[in-house]
Amino acid sequence: MMSLELRIPPPIVALIVAGAMWVAGHFADRLEVPEPVRTFGAITLALIGGGMTFSGARAFRKVKTTINPLTPEKTSTFVRTGIYRVTRNPMYLGLLFVLTGWSVFLESAFALLGLPGFVLYIGRFQIAPEERMLEKLFGSAYSDYRHQVRRWL
Repeated sequence: MMSLELRIPPPIVALIVAGAMWVAGHFADRLEVPEPVRTFGAITLALIGGGMTFSGARAFRKVKTTINPLTPEKTSTFVRTGIYRVTRNPMYLGLLFVLTGWSVFLESAFALLGLPGFVLYIGRFQIAPEERMLEKLFGSAYSDYRHQVRRWL
């Protein structure tokens, strides 16, 4: 299973999950959500997610550390300010919010199954290896941070 660690960029994982959610949505009756509520909810969640992702990426660029999720060993600076005071993984959390917005747009209970699938995959094959590397690079400072700030929210 380690062969999947740090192999697929998280945005690609999110696109795959979004596609699976769309397919799954065709196997269940639609939840009847009024159109304005559906559209507003979907757009709001997607914008919140996009904002989180942008904020996390901006914090990385500000300190000139790698934003590439496939090469955590190239991390030069440990970021714990801004949105990183609230969540250790704002970019992944942002993708989760976008997927949640997508599930609202799809109006399907089956589509919701993609959300825990995304969390489990990203947690196991992306976040866990990143955390091992950050612990190796930054030692007790990162360990202390992990105990102070939640992985998701």
